[in-house]
Formats: sequence, C-alpha cells, structure tokens
Amino acid sequence: MRFLTADYIYPLYTDPIEKGVIQVSSEGEVLSVLKNRKEMPKEKLEVYKGILCPGFVNAHCHLELSHLKAPVEVGKGFLNFLSVVKKRNSFNQDEILSAIDLAEQQMLKNGIVGVGDICNSGDTISQKKRGNLQYYNFIEVFGVREESANQIMNRAKELQCKFKNSGLQSTITPHAPYSVSEKLMQEIKKIFDKKNQVLTIHMQESDLENQLFENKKGPFLTWLQGINASSLIWTRRNKSIDFIKELKGAKLLFVHNTFAKKEDVSSNYYYCTCPKSNLHIENQLPDYDNFDVEKLCVGTDSLASNNSLSILEELQIIKQNSCFDLNTLLKIASKNGAEALGFEQLGTFEKGKNPGVNLISDFSKIEVIV
Repeated sequence: MRFLTADYIYPLYTDPIEKGVIQVSSEGEVLSVLKNRKEMPKEKLEVYKGILCPGFVNAHCHLELSHLKAPVEVGKGFLNFLSVVKKRNSFNQDEILSAIDLAEQQMLKNGIVGVGDICNSGDTISQKKRGNLQYYNFIEVFGVREESANQIMNRAKELQCKFKNSGLQSTITPHAPYSVSEKLMQEIKKIFDKKNQVLTIHMQESDLENQLFENKKGPFLTWLQGINASSLIWTRRNKSIDFIKELKGAKLLFVHNTFAKKEDVSSNYYYCTCPKSNLHIENQLPDYDNFDVEKLCVGTDSLASNNSLSILEELQIIKQNSCFDLNTLLKIASKNGAEALGFEQLGTFEKGKNPGVNLISDFSKIEVIV
C-alpha cells in the first residue's frame, strides 16, 4: 500500500486538492483520496513536487503505422499524406513489429494507459496480447464502390475475429464520410451493437472534405471520381455530418475535426483532437471554443504524422491555443477519453479504479508513478 501526495492532486471527478493524498494498493487500485496530508504520518507519505493526475488515454492512434516515419515537410495537405501511408507495405514484418513494440514502450513511458487504436491489419495483435495497455481496437473499413461493400465487410469480419479470438475488444468502424459508400455504411450499422460499443470516424480533417460535400467540387471530388467512387457519397450528403443519420443511435467519436464549424458540433457525441498531427498535415488546428469540454478527447494519431506519442505534448499545444484551465486540459487527457472508449477503470482517481498515476512538473515533464 502506498500514500502519494504532491502540491496538487487532480482526481478529475471533483475539484483539484491542494496537498491531497491518494491511497493506492500494491496493484495500483485507488483505495481512497484524502484532502489533507497532515492527516497522515509523514513516514508513510511519498511526497512529490508538481501535480498527480490519472494516466492518460490516447483516444486516437494508428499503432500499426509506427514504422512510417513522418516526413520532414509539413502542411502539404491530406492527399499528400495519403502517399506516405501507401508506403506501409514496403517494409518487412520484423521492421513493422519492432516499430510497434517501440511505439508502445514510448506510450507507456509517457504516461498513457489506454488507447483507441485504428486497425487495418492484425500486425498489432501479438503486442496487444501482452496486456501492457488497454486498447479499444477499431477495425477500419474503406470502400467507395457500392458493389464492393459485402466483400469489404467480410474481410473486416475476419480481422475482427482475429482480435476477438485473442481476447481483444474490437468494433468495425467507417474510415470517413467520403471514403465509405452508402451500402457499406448500412452494412456497418447492421452489425453494430450500440449497447456496449462505440464507432470512431475521421471527420473534417481537411477543408477539401467540406468542399466535396458542401460545394460538390475540389480535389477530393476529382480523386474520388478517378477511383470510380459511387457518386451517392457526395450527392446524398450535403455536409460531412449528414452520415450521422445513417448511423442513428450509435455512440460516436469524431476524430480530428480540424475544419469543423460550430454548427457541426453536438454535445451528443465525443470529439478527439490530434493537434500535432493536424499541424503536420494541414498546418491548422480546430477552434477549441466549438467543443463541449466534457466531450473533448485527445489523441496522437500515428508516427506517420507525428514525431512522438505524447499526450502531454498534445496538451501543450491545446493550452497555447485555447482558454482551458489545467483541470479541463487533464480531463481532456484522461477522463473524457476513458468515458468515450468505455474504459471504466481509467480516467479518474475514484475509489475502486486502477487509472495509473502520472506526476507532471511545470507542465513540461512527466513521470509515471503507478
């Protein structure tokens, strides 16, 4: 049993506590949160300089892309970024698996305890089976032709079975409104169990997406027409968010939202921002005033669009570009992501949870305490 104290404790389900104490078991379970360290004998206390907060939740990552080093050039746009991702299969399996292992080690060192991870292959399964982090695995589907929907879904179901047979939670989810045909979206809805699952979808990551749906023109339209995409994708949707009608009732986590407008955002859903990735790809950040801070999460995206997997570094950018106080920033980093992904044991210092404990000094350095 340990008694941890610091200048401030941030339980995240209640107000910060100055010189509070967290009592944790040897397994890391929160046994109690005390408001005054003077109530404890000094010899029992582990005293730290800085703040203690729950472990971070990386609400959006592509762990399987860890072998793709982000190019030096920034702000080249989303279509240019796709050319980087297309190189994913030009590496041997040993390189891919080694990069996945190193990326997970980096997340652990940076105080991350839970991850919402996008999966297009089974490359990460062996790593995830080790149980170092809690993962929600999103089996992502692309498909712009109506006639391909059944074949794509069958492949996705096969991959989902591999994850489930390994004891790993997974959901089949659409990539983005512009990259999933109407029929494929219907097939996703058929197998979705809204009682205990969440869908995640890349949303308004590029302004070209807004041009496609709102104006029926632009490079996205040219690209989609060039790959013989179904025109129903853009003719039946006048905004990116129109696809919500096709998934009515689903718990949704929208990712990126870089070019989301105030009227596009609803407090009914969760939103994830990936600041460093957004700056790398589009050199643009969302307007953080648009979001309900109780529903805003943060992710790192992949090492194909980021030079690190650090939630603290992402928070530093949000802090510089918002009016959020520290308690709000830490909720975005821990509590909100845990709630969005259904990680019931993570996110807050509530009794009975096992959320991990991070020590943050001067909002620039992080150390994992539990």
